[in-house]
Amino acid sequence: MINKTDVIIIEDNELLRDSLKEAINKSRNIYCNDSFSSGEAALDFIEKEELVPDIILLDIGLPGMSGIELIPELKKLSPSSKIIIITIHDDDENVFNAICAGASGYLLKDLSSEKIVASISEVMNGGAPMNSHIAKKVLSMFRDQNVKSDGYGLSEREKEILSLLVDGLSKKHIAEKIFLSHHTVDSHLRNIYEKLEVHSRSSAISKAIKEKLL
Repeated sequence: MINKTDVIIIEDNELLRDSLKEAINKSRNIYCNDSFSSGEAALDFIEKEELVPDIILLDIGLPGMSGIELIPELKKLSPSSKIIIITIHDDDENVFNAICAGASGYLLKDLSSEKIVASISEVMNGGAPMNSHIAKKVLSMFRDQNVKSDGYGLSEREKEILSLLVDGLSKKHIAEKIFLSHHTVDSHLRNIYEKLEVHSRSSAISKAIKEKLL
């Protein structure tokens, strides 16, 4: 009996979602039973059903939580699942954040459904599919990450909280882990964002990794 690769899709564009699902289910060794229009719906379903999909096809520009924010949450629920980003975004920040968060591949939506299906097999065989344009970006970005910054004046507590952010913990779990109130954690996060000159969790994580702040 052939072991089939189990795929779930998280994509808010219904037409693309259905097209990908149809293409996957025409494949001999890959199937997709479950697809979702938001990350929150996917997380709830995966946790409730205790799903361990082989592959998660993940859009970045989702309603609610972004695809980048979803990666650590998905990894916590299903650590063995491999995540392939499928998006229209090819800017440096999104590419870097996705790869650093643990994505196994980064594909643009202008690829045909057949090529996306082929990329699923590539990931299952140990590959990391991305087009040459994206691959060059990744190589360039990682080549430039050799200089450690001065730390931006972060306190030890702020470094601890930033480290927990990088580990994928939510504000609630950070508060519980280091025995602080949610209000105090929020205050520390505002200070961290101000010192790093960023405006989001994903940007803070990206900067921490890029500049080796921890």
